Amino acid sequence: MMQAFPLWVIIIDYALGVMMWTLIGRTAMNMFQPENSTFFFMKAFVKLTNPLIRLWQPITPQFLVPPLVPLYVAWFFYMARFYVMPYLLGYSVMGMLSFPLEGEIAAGIYSLLSPAQ
Repeated sequence: MMQAFPLWVIIIDYALGVMMWTLIGRTAMNMFQPENSTFFFMKAFVKLTNPLIRLWQPITPQFLVPPLVPLYVAWFFYMARFYVMPYLLGYSVMGMLSFPLEGEIAAGIYSLLSPAQ
């Protein structure tokens, strides 16, 4: 059973989660497609994530291989979701938020794959 969170927490976590997974998706897709590919999904990932990558450029180490930069930026979103969000909710133990976005997705997959009772 999932814990009920205030609506603002769900909205912020979902937004951070979508950004994080889009950056991870870009990194994964970049293994098979160049950044300037005409493939629709690669173009979408690049267009959606370039503003975030530019925003983090001042703190991105120069030694990082360019295809791994989106993964580096995604790490900041993960850290915010794992440490900052629980802190804002007043939890004394970090990580208590337990990623509502992924929890909802896992519950949906479980309900689809579990045998009818």
